Amino acid sequence: MDCSIRSSSLVPPRPASRLGTSSVPAKPRLVRLKPLIARSRLVFCRAAGSDDKYLGNGFPRVTSKVFVEEAIGAEYGEGFETFRMDGPLKVDVDYLNDKLQECFLQRVRHAMKPDEAFGLIFSWDNVVADTRSLKLDAWRQLASEEGKEFSSDRHINKLILHTAADHVLRKVLCWEEEESELERLKSRLSQLYYENLIKLDAPVEGLKEWLDAVHTAGIPCAIVSCLDRRYMHESLQKMGLKKYFQAIVTEEDGMESIAHRFLSAAVKMDRKPSKCIVFEDDPRGITAAHNCTMMAVALIGAHPAYELVQADLAVASFSELSVINLRRLFAHKGSSFMDLQKQIIEKSPPKRKLMTDTIY
Repeated sequence: MDCSIRSSSLVPPRPASRLGTSSVPAKPRLVRLKPLIARSRLVFCRAAGSDDKYLGNGFPRVTSKVFVEEAIGAEYGEGFETFRMDGPLKVDVDYLNDKLQECFLQRVRHAMKPDEAFGLIFSWDNVVADTRSLKLDAWRQLASEEGKEFSSDRHINKLILHTAADHVLRKVLCWEEEESELERLKSRLSQLYYENLIKLDAPVEGLKEWLDAVHTAGIPCAIVSCLDRRYMHESLQKMGLKKYFQAIVTEEDGMESIAHRFLSAAVKMDRKPSKCIVFEDDPRGITAAHNCTMMAVALIGAHPAYELVQADLAVASFSELSVINLRRLFAHKGSSFMDLQKQIIEKSPPKRKLMTDTIY
C-alpha cells in the first residue's frame, strides 16, 4: 500500500509563543521530536515492506477475506454508502441504473459501436487466476507443518475450497477448537497462500486471447478481488494483463459483499449495472450479479455445469467466447432490457357535469 505521508506532516504545528526565541531551550525541543520521527520512520518501513508483518517483497502476510465466505449482498437491491463533500450518500442498484444514464454523445457513439456500451467484470479467483490449487497447496503445507493428515477426498476438498477457514478447522478437518490456536492457524494459512500466490505468473488458459478481442472491440473491463491493491497491480503486471483492465476493485475499497464489489466496478467503469456482464465460476457470484441486474457468464471448472444453471451463459473455457456472444445476451430483450420503466396509470376520463341549463 503506497504511503504519501511526509515526515513533516506527522509533526503537529507549534503555537506561536510570546517569548523570544532565545528564551526557549533547544534541547527539550529535540527530545519532543524524537517519538514523532520514530513514528514517521515506522510508516515508511511498513510502506517499504521491512516490517515483520510483511514479506520480504513488501506484500502483507495476512489477508482477512481470502479464506472467509463472503456475503452475496444486494438481495433487495441495496448498495453501499459513499461519502461526498455534502455528506454521506447511499448508493443502490436502482440509483446507479438511473444516474449512470448515457449522455447524448455517448448514445450516438454507442449507436455506431454498440459493443462499447457494455462493461465486463472479471472475478479474480479461478476466472483470471487459478487459485484452487494455490489454496489446496497452502492447506497441505499447513498440515505438514502441524503434523496433521490432509485428506485427498474430492468432497472434502470441495468443502475446503468453498467454506470459511473457521468451519474447516473445526468441523471438516477437526484440527482445533481453541480460539487462540485457530487464529494462529488461520494466520499461518494466509502466509502460505501469499507465498504461493507470489509465484503465480500465468493467467487462466485462453483469458489473454479473450481480453485481446475485447480490447480491440473497445469494451471496458474491471477486475474484482478481496486481495490488497498493491499485490493486485503487481500480479497483473507479472501476467501481462494490467493494460486490459480500466478499473480494479480490491480490499482497500471497503466493500462488504460480492455484489457491492460488482457495483463499485460498474461505477469505476461509468457503466450502468444493467449493461454489465460478470464472469464468475461460483454460483454465489452469479446470484450477486443478478441481484445487481447484471448478466452472468459462468466458467465451468470449479463447479459443474448443473450447479451453474442460473447463469445466462456457461462455457468451459474462454476460447468458446466471441464478442457476438455478448450482444446476444441482450439482443432478445432489446436495447432497453433491464432499464427502469415507469408504470403508466390509466385514468378514466372525467365525467360530464350536469349544468342547470341542460336540464329540461
